[in-house]
Amino acid sequence: MAQANSVSNTAKHGFKLPPIVVILVALLVAELVFHLVFGSVSHFTNESRKTAKQGDLIGLIYKGGFIVPFLMTMLIMVITYSIERLLTISKAAGTGSIETFLRNVKAKLAANDINGALAECNKQKGSVANVVQAGLRKYEEMERDTELLGEQKVLNIQKEVEESTSLELPSLEQNLPILATIATIGTLIALLGTVIGMIKSFSALATTGNPDPSELSQGISEALVNTAFGISTSAFAIIAYNYFTSKIDKLTYAIDEIGYSLSQSFASRKH
Repeated sequence: MAQANSVSNTAKHGFKLPPIVVILVALLVAELVFHLVFGSVSHFTNESRKTAKQGDLIGLIYKGGFIVPFLMTMLIMVITYSIERLLTISKAAGTGSIETFLRNVKAKLAANDINGALAECNKQKGSVANVVQAGLRKYEEMERDTELLGEQKVLNIQKEVEESTSLELPSLEQNLPILATIATIGTLIALLGTVIGMIKSFSALATTGNPDPSELSQGISEALVNTAFGISTSAFAIIAYNYFTSKIDKLTYAIDEIGYSLSQSFASRKH
């Protein structure tokens, strides 16, 4: 168990900041960019900022209204956590190809070269190598054990691999729920912005006499910009979440495969 705890210490990487801190920083950055960059007079036909210059996408986004900074906040968070997860999961995978590493370890096991297999782990590094290393240490320990039966030794090896895996996986899945939440909330907030924009449009149409074209266009712009921004943010979050989940699944399958190989190798040598 002590070995498993030492393995988990190497796996604890990723953002240490609480999500609320990341949210507040992202919101601050979004507000500054929205008002100072997107709200710059240079993007509009006059200082009132009622009409964006033709073809000016930044000015058009600014016309989306107060919902836009919240959507920008979520987009910043998606980008931030995607970069963080990419670095973390790449580090967890190790320095080389997982497939090559597994082949090398299996070859060492077939040749009963435990030290060689441990050397492969030290060279590969990462979460998979950490779990395999813990399993190999238990493998060596069980070979020296003269009291336990063969089946008990195999079960101990399997248990060690499972415990090491349970300590490694949480660090790989860290922050993924945030991406999944943004994927849902992004669409809802965009819908809220769309509804607010449409309300403004209908209010302009309901004005006695001729409706104010600027108010009408303001509402329509707000509705469409929020819809586009929110859907894009949610789509990005969904793609990122699925990509990282598939990466973690690949690492998990690799751990399961090598754990099975360890057990089978030990069992075959004892018969």
